[in-house]
Amino acid sequence: MVFILLLPPLTLSSSSRYSRPENFYVNCGSDSNVTYGNRTFVGDMSSGGNSVSFTSKGTETSNQSGSSTYPEIYRTVRIFTRPSSYKFHLDSVGLHFVRLHFSALSSQTELLTARFTVSATSGSTHHFKSFSVQNFNETPRVEEFLLMIDSPDFEIRFVPDPSSVALINAIEVFSAHDDLTNPSESNKNLRTIYRLNVGGKKTSPENDKFGRTWSQDDDFLYQKDSARNIQSRKKPVKTASGTEPTAPDLVYKTAKTMITFGMDKIMLNVTWSFKVKSNSKHFIRAHFCDIKNEARNSNSDFYLYVNGHWRIYVDPWDQVRTLVSPFYIDVVNVSDGSGLLNVSLGNKEPGKDAGFLNGLEVMEFLEKPSDKSSFLVYIIAGCAAGASFLAFGLLFILFLKRKGSKKKTKKPDVEVTESSPLPLQRGGGSSHNGAFYSNNNSPLHDLHLGLKIPLMDILRVTNNFDERCLIGKGGFGDVYKAIVPDGRKVAIKRGKTGSGQGILEFRTEVQVLSRIWHRHLVSLTGYCDEYSEMILVYEFMEKGTLKEHLYGSDFPSLTWKQRLEICMGAARGLHYLHSGSEEAIIHRDVKSTNILLDENNVAKISDFGISKLVVRDQEPVISISTDIKGTFGYLDPEYRYTRVLTEKSDVYAFGVVLLEVLCARPALDRRRPQAEANLAEWAMSCKDKGMIDEIIDPMLTGQVEPNVLRKFLEVAEKCLKDSGDARPSMADVSWNLEYILRLQMMMTNHEDSAATVSSCGGDGSLVIPRLMVSDSLSSNSNVEEEQVKNRYEHTDS
Repeated sequence: MVFILLLPPLTLSSSSRYSRPENFYVNCGSDSNVTYGNRTFVGDMSSGGNSVSFTSKGTETSNQSGSSTYPEIYRTVRIFTRPSSYKFHLDSVGLHFVRLHFSALSSQTELLTARFTVSATSGSTHHFKSFSVQNFNETPRVEEFLLMIDSPDFEIRFVPDPSSVALINAIEVFSAHDDLTNPSESNKNLRTIYRLNVGGKKTSPENDKFGRTWSQDDDFLYQKDSARNIQSRKKPVKTASGTEPTAPDLVYKTAKTMITFGMDKIMLNVTWSFKVKSNSKHFIRAHFCDIKNEARNSNSDFYLYVNGHWRIYVDPWDQVRTLVSPFYIDVVNVSDGSGLLNVSLGNKEPGKDAGFLNGLEVMEFLEKPSDKSSFLVYIIAGCAAGASFLAFGLLFILFLKRKGSKKKTKKPDVEVTESSPLPLQRGGGSSHNGAFYSNNNSPLHDLHLGLKIPLMDILRVTNNFDERCLIGKGGFGDVYKAIVPDGRKVAIKRGKTGSGQGILEFRTEVQVLSRIWHRHLVSLTGYCDEYSEMILVYEFMEKGTLKEHLYGSDFPSLTWKQRLEICMGAARGLHYLHSGSEEAIIHRDVKSTNILLDENNVAKISDFGISKLVVRDQEPVISISTDIKGTFGYLDPEYRYTRVLTEKSDVYAFGVVLLEVLCARPALDRRRPQAEANLAEWAMSCKDKGMIDEIIDPMLTGQVEPNVLRKFLEVAEKCLKDSGDARPSMADVSWNLEYILRLQMMMTNHEDSAATVSSCGGDGSLVIPRLMVSDSLSSNSNVEEEQVKNRYEHTDS
């Protein structure tokens, strides 16, 4: 859900320059005043006359003066051993900045391990509740909020956890101009997440009239070599409307712009990527000031993208009609669930300039005051955040007119695109032969794989990513079909910003597929990461995914024999991943859409973007995973609860695939009644009730021998055991599926069963394995089973 808001280019009236009409700067735990950022912080124990009070009972102070390298406001601290608060009596209501400064610079253990919550209220309004603070390994820490305060009585409350304390070093509360937030949003309460001085150095609070800090942007740039810094000594020029900008001059005197190489047929972009809460709405303000062009340039217009789905047309000349004149564009964006927020600049047409960006602010909307749910923020140094589950919601778009500008200007075009161009996702360079090839700028340059394909070659075979070559869309990006010069067909997967999968997934895919080869694993032909691209080139799988041949498409139904062959091939591919190389490879996303079929219906496992490589030093191979990855319906319940990943998680997912093959229905279908929504639970319930006929694909009627069905379900059931230790290995699964196929062939009087098995990847000399399924079979095994065993024991000998 995304709102795009285009505001007046400038904000504050020059006739009434902004000055803080009221302010409270509190130096906590001290009776002395200190100066920080051109602001005087008054000791909370002094009688300075400010309308500020704090709970004195159960509090103490600590002097951290030994840390002389830190500003003075961090050298004293107030400590609360019980719920306490600071109360402010404001002269006026409205939008206010609130900053909380935390630091545990002393060696006191109780401060370093402090755990507490902070809340803010005015009257009956809760601005944020249960804001959690803990682990002070990295300090000082500043939390900044913009709050719409509706009562003169404003309180900040600190509540220590049991057997712990709360602390605060300094507090700032002062009024702010309304144009600093979104005028159309009913919720005006924001928490600052990121504030960047793009193309410049860190800007300290004394250089900002609001006391804000602007960080360097380099750490957030998706590829540092995709952009260059530019700067100007000229002071930003106010427009004829008599307004002034909302960012300091130092921000507008620096910028980043795309590095271009004169390639007429290539579109470029530069991307900044941020980690955000996956289910929150964010307010993004992009600051612009044209310090790049010496005169009006007809090629100076460009696009601003947000999360790969939204494109905003930016024409600096149309915005302000003057060079070196600041303006901004605001976007309200709801996270796409990926936990990433990407902001990009891109050229409007091939060969055109790619624009510029001077500053960027990202703020998170706090929960509305009426919400009873708590606003939680966990700051845990050295630990990754826990897994979060995605929520489904309706998408809608709200276009709002700009207001407040005295001079009427043309509204920039806003376009919604299914997959906005953002055509180039990573940085790159250029070789002398024009193949756009540079190992130095590649995130994979240290792998020396010999698989890199020049971008020009990829553009040539896809006709510059012509939509007529498009054969599919996925979470990572679009997939194109192409024919390379030697006549081979290939599938070209092109990553996109905002997909939730980025450089780590790209690198993992290349690393995994470059070190393995197996008949039942899709082959990687090459990759390209030049000029911000993430492109993977695979062998072309003529018949698409297994899922398409089971349900949801018009493809002809697969026979039972074909389905068994496909399952056996996929099982062999997974067995190779788990045991066929020096490092075990846990796929982590086994499902019917990641099993592809070639022209002969040979199954191949694909999509290794979230695979895990684990050193084979123990049995079973395990990995502690701080974030749960996979697909609902296939996720191993033991992995979800313990976050301990093993190869048995792949076994569980494969058990679900076996049921998909038998039942021809999705692993998770929310359109069905609750008892039938989860395929694994429903199928096993029907099995236990003796209602097998209700779950089998009607297209298989008359094809499945009863004993074969019983054994097939037993294999699936063992794969789906709650405990990983109770599940078979993929080796056992592979052997048992081969046995089941041979049994099916024998019982249907197919004399060429051995040749069929060989065509699926076997060599005809496989020894009949110890049958995992026999452990749970009834004692009255039928004659046909013994015939199969005797026949193949004779053949293998």
